[in-house]
Amino acid sequence: QGPQKRSNSTPETPRPKRAPSSRSPYGLFSPGSFSPSVTPSQKYSSRGGRGEVVASFGPVQDPAWSGRSGCAVKLFGCPEENLTKPYKFMFQKALDVREALAGRVEELGEVLRRHHGLDGFASAALPAQELVTVLGQISCDGNGKLNAKSVLLVGDREHSGGAQVPLDLSELPEYSLFPGQVVALEGTNSTGRRMVVSKLYEV
Repeated sequence: QGPQKRSNSTPETPRPKRAPSSRSPYGLFSPGSFSPSVTPSQKYSSRGGRGEVVASFGPVQDPAWSGRSGCAVKLFGCPEENLTKPYKFMFQKALDVREALAGRVEELGEVLRRHHGLDGFASAALPAQELVTVLGQISCDGNGKLNAKSVLLVGDREHSGGAQVPLDLSELPEYSLFPGQVVALEGTNSTGRRMVVSKLYEV
């Protein structure tokens, strides 16, 4: 048998593409094979009913707050912290969310300090051969579930600058933590890379 001739493929005479095999496993398990009679969906831009309320419960238009014996609802707190105009939910800027969370950590840290009679908080990022007390939020080192080997402490902004430190909880007799929890921890951080926790302060 002589050598087979290869067909020349040029932009003017392209090489014909092979038709996909009808016995392809992708075709057997495609959505079209299970629902062949389905009509093609409309384009997203031409959809109808945009912003239409499809269901509601109770009086939602201008609810009136009132109580028995002349009771009425009163807003407490600083006027600038109360909502005075409508706003889009979950449309906050990332910097505003960070500022609110940092302020909340500081508030809860002050509550922890007064409740447990703590002197003050140290930095979670600096090496410490002696026992120090740090403040921060519990976090996870990945996208998996929180377990004893994946616990991180995100230090507060004032003392730790938001530094993350892995935690060694082997010396604690018992603990119950969740991501985002604000805690004060006592322990040692001899290398600055891992904190061995000896005491946990909670609200």
